[in-house]
Amino acid sequence: MEALVARLAGEVRARPVPFLVAIDGRSGAGKSTLAAAVAAALGSFPAGNGPAASVIEGDQFYAGGSAATWDGRPVPERASAVIDWRRQRAVLAELRSRGRAEWRPFDWHADDWDADDAPLAAEPIELEAGPVVILEGAYSARPELHDLLDLRVLLLAPAPLRTDRLRHRDGDTYHADWAARWSSAEDHYFGSVMPPSRFDLVLGLDR
Repeated sequence: MEALVARLAGEVRARPVPFLVAIDGRSGAGKSTLAAAVAAALGSFPAGNGPAASVIEGDQFYAGGSAATWDGRPVPERASAVIDWRRQRAVLAELRSRGRAEWRPFDWHADDWDADDAPLAAEPIELEAGPVVILEGAYSARPELHDLLDLRVLLLAPAPLRTDRLRHRDGDTYHADWAARWSSAEDHYFGSVMPPSRFDLVLGLDR
């Protein structure tokens, strides 16, 4: 993480627009934790004068859909459509051009969260961009966003560690069939669409 923080702190100086970073990786890799840690470190680098960072959660752009709908789609289509990258792109473009953006996140607490029509929260999120904006989440470095991203980071973690994290995070709501459904989509995305060689920086965790 230290190398990423140092790189960001150095590259954003004197930039007139936000430096847009994607932290991508498979489910349970620790993307949210890394994004929060990087944002906190940047705020105190050096001696409290570092660039402030804003974090956007990629899961807020989940496209929605029932299990039956997703299971009926080919794996490449699942990887392509699971996140509404068009809305992500609009938000990143607004942050780049205006320094602010607004969007309605997916409502994970809605009773019909797994319906085919994606429920969105009633209240929008409003974000004033800091010098660094981090979009974290699986599929956040997809090719359709490359022209807006200044840095594409891949976070790797062993499969057993990721599974343990998901079970701990989701508790009684963890479903192995749901994890298997998206594991195949991630296999395709990180194997064919965005293999490690297409990232600017690859970070690995072994524990």
